[in-house]
Amino acid sequence: MRPTPRRSSVSSKIRPSAAVSRAPARTLSQIGVSRPSENRTGCVLLASGPGPPSARPVCMLKVRQDECQDFARWYPDFCFRTIRKEKRSMHTRRSFLKGAVAATAAVAAGPTILVRDARAAGQLKILQWSHFVPAYDKWFDPWAKEWGSKHGVDVTVDHVGFADVVPRATAEVAAQSGHDIHMFLGLASAFEEHVIDLADVVTSLEKKYGKPVELARRSTYNPFTKKQFALSDMWVPDPGNYHKEVWTKIGMPNGPVTYDDLVKAAPEIKKVAPQMQIPIGVGLSQDIDSNMAVRNILWCHGGSIQDKDGNVVLNSPETLRALEYTKKLYSVGMTQAVLSWNAASNNQAFNAQETAYILNSISAYRTAQDNKLPVLENYFFTPALKGPTGIQLASEHVMSGYVVWKFSKNQDVAKEFLVALVDASRDSMLGSKLYNFPSFYGAAADPGTPPPKKQESGAAWIAAQCNKDPFGSAPADKLALLAKSLPWSTNLGYPGYANPAEGEMFDTYVITDMFAKAATGAMAPKDAMLEANTRARQIFDKWRAKKMVGGGGKDK
Repeated sequence: MRPTPRRSSVSSKIRPSAAVSRAPARTLSQIGVSRPSENRTGCVLLASGPGPPSARPVCMLKVRQDECQDFARWYPDFCFRTIRKEKRSMHTRRSFLKGAVAATAAVAAGPTILVRDARAAGQLKILQWSHFVPAYDKWFDPWAKEWGSKHGVDVTVDHVGFADVVPRATAEVAAQSGHDIHMFLGLASAFEEHVIDLADVVTSLEKKYGKPVELARRSTYNPFTKKQFALSDMWVPDPGNYHKEVWTKIGMPNGPVTYDDLVKAAPEIKKVAPQMQIPIGVGLSQDIDSNMAVRNILWCHGGSIQDKDGNVVLNSPETLRALEYTKKLYSVGMTQAVLSWNAASNNQAFNAQETAYILNSISAYRTAQDNKLPVLENYFFTPALKGPTGIQLASEHVMSGYVVWKFSKNQDVAKEFLVALVDASRDSMLGSKLYNFPSFYGAAADPGTPPPKKQESGAAWIAAQCNKDPFGSAPADKLALLAKSLPWSTNLGYPGYANPAEGEMFDTYVITDMFAKAATGAMAPKDAMLEANTRARQIFDKWRAKKMVGGGGKDK
């Protein structure tokens, strides 16, 4: 984990820019209040002048609300941001100019100008995951800096690996200090009580782009507390990756279709490709890919942690069936190596041609492309596999859950940034080489599309990228199935919402441990299930006591 670099904040001793020093009269003649407004709603604006953030003149303006939109047009060299709205009598032009002349004269002369909260309002600190497709970080970091430059904000972006996302959040909450915005990849719900409500941000985005995809909504909103605890700008499909040549040799040229196909194929793969010691590369360890994979198996066998109302239902015949299946799959198609895999292990195994099937996003494929690996021509993809009763579901591979901490002094700026990030959904998807899919499909719409048509237009644009990969897939439509992945993709917490209890279940690997114990024989499948169910009930009861999770009346 890289340490957070020390950055200077906007100084309260603001140095005047040349433009302000030369033309204070022009500043005041164009930024003024033309007449009294008498008890009408007004705005308090933060005006920041041209120049780098550390040397930008700053002043506060009280103006009529109906003039707020005009300032950028009147004085394009300055940035204006609404700090708050007030229902009180605004200054007259004369009284405003009297104070503003004094402030501008002070700027021109060079003494200190004290602006309340200017230090906080001039900077934004973001903690960001180190993307599995490195090209994305090369897009995101300069984009964030450019956004800050345009809006008078000194933006700091710090990156950590996936394994450090939750520990870093825990540390910052304990210290009540750190970043303003924190990006989660799994679930942010376990931190709901420490973050602000982003309902206003989501509402404004829905007016522009329509509703987010359902799995994003269920991953960032708690219906029990009615709190929008996070914002998702992107989600990632989780297809199967299969080795075309090997699966063709065993008579399945299009790869597996059902989970039973994996059990049937494993012994045959060993025969035709003896170098593949792990024919089926599904992890059973405490890592993100394993956490997703075992949930897929659980759901497709009809089981789940909770029902739609938040009752714990892990203790079920369906869960037992999923565990017994995994025990069989482990015996014929895996080795002990999968018990200690990290988030990169299945990618590395497939790219080294040590396994013929993994559950993963396209990050491993992009790595093979970038490095021109021998496996590249055999990289192909399948939709989610079907369970014994035909259920076909896969968790999103990862999805963003951006939160703004309650301790942040820059909450309004953070909200503005998150809106801008969703606005940039096309660039985000391309910057990630089609790894990131927009959570708001409407944000990928063609420019000028009427709001009612934006979701349809955005979906068409996304499909066009997948059907003709701009990053050199051969054939060009190799990723076409991703455009149709939404119907078989779901959220953590299915069939309910991603509540804080589900978040803790995910972060503490209760389900992966259950599957690993059952698969290896460390515990009988039923005993592993009962142990995990007991732990689940304890976790859910803890969050129910905090009145953050519903259910309980029908726990099993």
